[in-house]
Order: sequence, then C-alpha cells, then structure tokens
Amino acid sequence: MLEWSVGYSEIDGAKPKEFVSSTVPGAVQLDWAKAKGYKPYIVADNYKQFTWMEDVYWIYKTTINKPEINDDERIYFISKGIDYKFRILIDDEVVHRQEGMFKWVEIDITEKIKTQSEIQIIIDPVPKQEGAVGRDHADQSCKPAVSYGWDWHPPLIPSGIWDETYIEIRSKYHLRETDLTYVISEDLKTANCTLKLNSKEAGQSILFLMKDAEGKVVHEKQINKLDKQLTYEFKVSSPMLWWPRGQGEQYLYTYQIQVFFNDQCVDMKDGRIGFRRARLVMHEGAWHEFIPFPKGRNNPPITMEINNRHIFSKGTNWVNPDIFPGVITKETYRTLIQLAVDANMNMFRIWGGGIVNKESFFDLCDEMGMMVWEEFPLACNNYRGNEPYLKVLDQESKAIIKRLKKHASVVMWCGGNELFNNWSGMTEQSLALRLLDKNCYEFDRDTPFIMTSPIMGMAHGNYVFQYDDGRSIHEVMTSSSNTAYTEFGCPSISDYDYLETFIPKDELETPAPGGSWEIHHAYNAWQGDTWMSRGIIEHYYGKTDDVKLLIENSQLLQSEGYKVIFEEARRQKPKCSMALNWCYNEPWPSAANNSLINWPARPKKSLKAVADSLRDTMASARVSKYIWTGEEVFEAQLFMLNDSPEIIAEGKMSIYLVIDDEKHHMLTWDYKSVPENQNLEGPTARLILPNKHVDRMSVQVEVEGIPAYASSYTFAYRFKEPNLEGLRQLNN
Repeated sequence: MLEWSVGYSEIDGAKPKEFVSSTVPGAVQLDWAKAKGYKPYIVADNYKQFTWMEDVYWIYKTTINKPEINDDERIYFISKGIDYKFRILIDDEVVHRQEGMFKWVEIDITEKIKTQSEIQIIIDPVPKQEGAVGRDHADQSCKPAVSYGWDWHPPLIPSGIWDETYIEIRSKYHLRETDLTYVISEDLKTANCTLKLNSKEAGQSILFLMKDAEGKVVHEKQINKLDKQLTYEFKVSSPMLWWPRGQGEQYLYTYQIQVFFNDQCVDMKDGRIGFRRARLVMHEGAWHEFIPFPKGRNNPPITMEINNRHIFSKGTNWVNPDIFPGVITKETYRTLIQLAVDANMNMFRIWGGGIVNKESFFDLCDEMGMMVWEEFPLACNNYRGNEPYLKVLDQESKAIIKRLKKHASVVMWCGGNELFNNWSGMTEQSLALRLLDKNCYEFDRDTPFIMTSPIMGMAHGNYVFQYDDGRSIHEVMTSSSNTAYTEFGCPSISDYDYLETFIPKDELETPAPGGSWEIHHAYNAWQGDTWMSRGIIEHYYGKTDDVKLLIENSQLLQSEGYKVIFEEARRQKPKCSMALNWCYNEPWPSAANNSLINWPARPKKSLKAVADSLRDTMASARVSKYIWTGEEVFEAQLFMLNDSPEIIAEGKMSIYLVIDDEKHHMLTWDYKSVPENQNLEGPTARLILPNKHVDRMSVQVEVEGIPAYASSYTFAYRFKEPNLEGLRQLNN
C-alpha cells in the first residue's frame, strides 16, 4: 500500500511549504481539514472554509521502493480516478499528463523508477472560466457540473485522488484489454459471443472458460500461439437470461481467461456476464396516434423492452451519495441500492450533473436487478464544440463506455440532462452529442442511446406540490399525458432530530432565509421559497410557528405527492412507460429537499409511501384534486395495477372514505383477471362528503382476501361554512 502526503502551492512548479498525511482514495479538502482541525463542513456554512482550496495546485507525493521482479515482469502505476487535470512525475520527470477524472491511468514505470523513487501527482486548480457563474464554469470540461453549486449541493468543488490507486506487478505477456460482447438472437435462444483480446506481446496460449451460476462449464476453448490481437467467436445455446428486479432472476455467468507462456500461468482475468436484450421501443398504439396535417413526427421510443418484454421503468434519479466521491465505498452503494430494491424500484437514472459511479455500484446493480440509465457528464449547460473540450469528452466517454458496457444492468445511455431546454441551448446538431452518439454506436451498438432527457413526449417537473396557478399535483397529473415522467418531485423538511445535527440551536426554531436554513437549501434554492415551500404547506394545513408540526405537514404532502405522481404515471400505461422521481438521495444534509433519503442513507417517511406506490401489483385510486370541502361530491376511479410477469386472478375491490373516525363504504368492484404487465381500469366511486370540523380525510382501497394489495391516501379537507348571508336575507 502506498503512503501518501499532500500539500499545496499557489504557483505552478513551486514546492509546498508543508505536507500533511493523505487518505487515498479521498479528497485534498478532507486531508487538509483533518490536519488543520477545521470545523465539520456539514454544519451551518462551514463548507466555505474550503473555498480557497479550489484555486491552488495540490501536490500528492509518495515514496516507492522498487520491487524485485524477473525479466518477464513489469511494474505498473494504476489509478482508477484522479480529479481533475493533473500530471504525474517520477523523480521530478513528467511521465503522464491528463485532463479528465474517469479515464483510468495505467503507466509502465519499470524503467522510470530507481531503487527508491518519489512519485508526485500535481493537480491543477479546478476548471473555471472568467466571468462564469455557478455551473457555467463546467461547460467546457467533463468535471461534474453539480460541484459548482445546485439547489441541493453547495458550491464545494472536490479535488484529489478519488478512486483506488496502487502499484501492480504484471507479466510482460499480460492482456492489456479484454472485451467480451454478445448479441442475442430474436428468439432469445442463442447468445452469439465475441471475445477480443489485446496484448503488447505475442506467443502466449489462452484458456477461456465460461461457467454458469452453479459452476458448470458451458464453454471452454484453448487457443495456442496468440497474436497481439485475437478475436474469437462462439455461441451459448439456450442462455439463462438476466432480468430486472420483479421480472425474473438476475442470472450471471462467470468467465475466466488464463494466459500461459512457457507452460506457466502469467496472467488471469475474471469477469461476469449477464445475457439480456435491451431496446427502447414505441409504446403500444404509438404508430396509430392521430397527428393532423401539417404532420410532425410521432414521439420517439422510450418504452424499455428487456428480453422482448415491455417493462415499466419505475425508480428514481440517483445523484452523488457524497460531495467527495473519494469517500464513497461499496458499502455506501450497497445500503442505498438495497433501500431502492426494498422500495420496489427497478431503475436508476444516473443524472448527468454528477459523477460516473465506481465499479462496485454497477456490480451491485447487476446482482440486485436495478436497471441503470447512464448519462455522460453533461447537464444544464451549452457544451460548445470547442476542440480541446471535444478531445477530453472523446477520451472520457470512450473510457466510460468501455468500462460499463459489460454490465447487464446498464440498459441505456443518455447524452446528459436537460440539454435541449432553453437554459442549455443544445440540439441534435451539437457536436458534443453527435460525438457521444458515435462513440456509443462504435463501442456498444446494441444498447439504446438518447441524446438527452427530456425529449419529445417525455416530461420533467414540476418539483412542488402546488403549481403557480394554484393547481395541486393531483389536478396536473390526472390531466397530463406523457410517454415518460423522468423527473418530478415534492419537497419536505427533514426530521427535527436530523436538523439538529447541522442547523445551529439559535436558528433551529426560527426557519428563515439568509442563514443555515438557506445554506442547506430550505430557502432560495430553486424558485420561490423552495425547498421548504412553507407557503404551500400552510395553504393546506394552516399557519404555524411550531417547527415540528410544519415538518409533519410537509412530510405528509411529500408522501401524498409522490403517491399520486407514481401511481398516475403507472395508470397511464402503456403510453407512459417510465416514472423516475427527482431525486433519490443527496450528497450532504439538506434542511428541505425533494430527496427520498437524507445523507448519508437515512430514509424519509416518503420512501415508505413510494414503496407502497411501486408495488408490482396493487389496488389504486385516481382522485383529481387534493383539497375537498364538506357536501362536495367526492370521486375516485379504481384501478388494478400490474407490473409483474404474472396474471392476477379475478377478485373483489372495495373503496372506503374515512373521516372523523367514521368509515363510509363507497363501492365494491368485482374485477376480472389482469394480464401480466398490464393494468385494469375500473369504475368511479362517488360519495357526498359529510360536513365535519376536521382538516383531513383518507381513502382506503381494499382487496378481499389480499391485504398486500390495499392502498390508502390522505386529502386535505375543509368544513363548509353555512351561508349566513342567505340566512339573514330569509330572516328579513
């Protein structure tokens, strides 16, 4: 293990006045803060302590004693991630230069190191542009734009060695590249596989083994006298298929490539492969939608088809689980992915403003059945096609595609976030997007690619419970019709005991703009008073100075808001085929936010509500508004939702209104069997609301004999005041 220290210099080439111990992987900010006793950056506005660190040169150094090797071995320096623009020196000689944090570094240093040598990594100041503000600084780099500040992320820009970095001894006959790809036949009965190997030397022998999940060899091949490049094709008959969660087994084969020279095993590569066919297709009936003259195009395909089966993609937008990618571990990922699986999700959209996750994230998604929509690091900017930027984007995107395409979970590529909207100003003719399309076609042709989200037919937003025109999310969603809802949100205030960990005591009971509440995104984060949205909360449940009551009401609105959006999107199947909320997690503590999980992995109450709304099979009720008044005619339409590959047997569904502890039966529906991966639309139940002095009511939907299908919803309620003016006129 290498032992690193780090220091900084304000001038390129100058030696640091001081070095401190460094944790690798990690971040220069965290190393310096630890050494100098900085206050916790998550509290109040302490993150501002780090601002100066963005504009200096950081120098890592370590000493290496040259390992003993034989004539057929080489010494390599490996780093899986250095952020962002850097050069590597050995004994003051530059051996590598790179801009970009996603392309791995592999350098043969055998001839460059002495008996004892010093390795330095010099990292430039973070990319910034004169006159730019916020994320605009990132519009000519592949640095994640979120680091420059977002409505849920402070302007805190990490830098440093953020992934595994080590010395490795390799045989000079080692394989430089291995690439195992496949194309599955239309009938899914044959996987036509291609193995490509690349070596700096020739003359080796290769033994290739593929085994099923039980360890049985399904294919074996011995290849003698390897050239520097090899392409070998073979077939796997009747392959077991990889399926997303809820649709089948996440079946993974293993393979091993053993390299022999002079009858000695000199290299070995292991891997896993999941056979699946992923396509984006037109939704059922799409080609028959009437488009009058003058005609435009039909909406582009966005229905995910896995192994010839249409899958409703229900999940969430994943963002960096920490401001500092270097501290993210496999266990970080495992905890968050498991929470998504437990919430009945099947897809992560990896938002283009953040990092490309580490390898363990994708390994876990393969194992746990989470489909991954992977975006390249472009978001909400006009990434103009300047040659230096395109060169870096070409390098980074190729590295990303080559690394991730082997994962069964990666079912689609996307150019980036909101690039066709007016705040970005990009189009299909933008060179950056044409380049990404080209690279995806060249290196992973059979995985779908879209240029951005949203595109025609799809929708982003809104992100609050009540719209500017006064309509609730219920009114908007039940009148909407889109092919996919790939961003939508409802905010809530975080739990009181959580707020206590980063909001100072003297501010905790008096939320207001300008202080720690604003620093942690409760005020002036996006529009209006987001993300606290106090005005919306008090519109439905009255004004209060009780912070705990405000939190309770906000969390109720978030839960009910997410229920209506997820379920309404599902009810609009087959035209709609995706529902992905904004957002799943967060990179540091937020006082208020749309997230379902507080940093680092603390579920909000709304996650349980979302889990209920994403059950593969469930009873559901469509209600067209949130706030109701006594003596109104309440209406709710019944549905049986089925995203499973199984047929639901016929049954009996009943709906009840509960108000002031009184339960009123509204309707019972004898529904027929429901085909696999389809919904069944039912009747509308109606009831004249009793007039009560309460502020909320609920609806319960029950299925006879199957409590797991039951659903419940809460609504705001108003007592209908008597018409006193009319009474006075009658008494005159």
